[in-house]
Amino acid sequence: MREILIADDHPLFRDALKSALARALPDARLLDADCVPALQSLVESHPGADLLLLDLQMPGANGFSALAHMRGQYPGLPIIVVSALDDAATVRRALAHGASGYIPKSASADTIGEAVQHVLDGDVWLPPHLGQAPGTLKPDEATVAAQIAELTPQQFRVLGLLAEGLLNKQIAFELGVSEATIKAHMTAIMRKLHASNRTQVALYASQLALEPLTAAVSAPAE
Repeated sequence: MREILIADDHPLFRDALKSALARALPDARLLDADCVPALQSLVESHPGADLLLLDLQMPGANGFSALAHMRGQYPGLPIIVVSALDDAATVRRALAHGASGYIPKSASADTIGEAVQHVLDGDVWLPPHLGQAPGTLKPDEATVAAQIAELTPQQFRVLGLLAEGLLNKQIAFELGVSEATIKAHMTAIMRKLHASNRTQVALYASQLALEPLTAAVSAPAE
């Protein structure tokens, strides 16, 4: 039985996406998460999953950071980005970061099924109007993505909370660990990102940020 993972923080869209996938792949097992920590736990507990559908904008993610981290930690797991953004630049950046497909949230249920089937068959799927042009990254963005891919899951959680503006003691509270543990994680993160302080870490992570969201979130059309 195929296992499909869905990571999106909008419950209505998650349900609509599961409905579309259930129609396209009635025998598949669908598992979902609403934030990056929940996604990490889900992937760890289902290492043989066949596909991940990933929203770029949810708690714990900063633009393409979650995609870069997942590609680094689980290189054998195909990932389709599902996003309200559907401009060519964002789609091609996702492809360059290792996504196997990109589904706009405005896509119909039939389109979602088609995209998922293509990727499960080993192909790359993009919105038809974009063709199959390869994506490229600026050197700085590619470097940061590679460094973020090397972070442990807990270090990535710390990075996500740092990007939200939390202090060490607040991050410690959120993760249920000591402030000393967070300081140790911060030291490791700065070393891996070649940063000398928290400000530089946040600046480097911003290389993977998205443009401001302008498209409305909508459920797949039936």
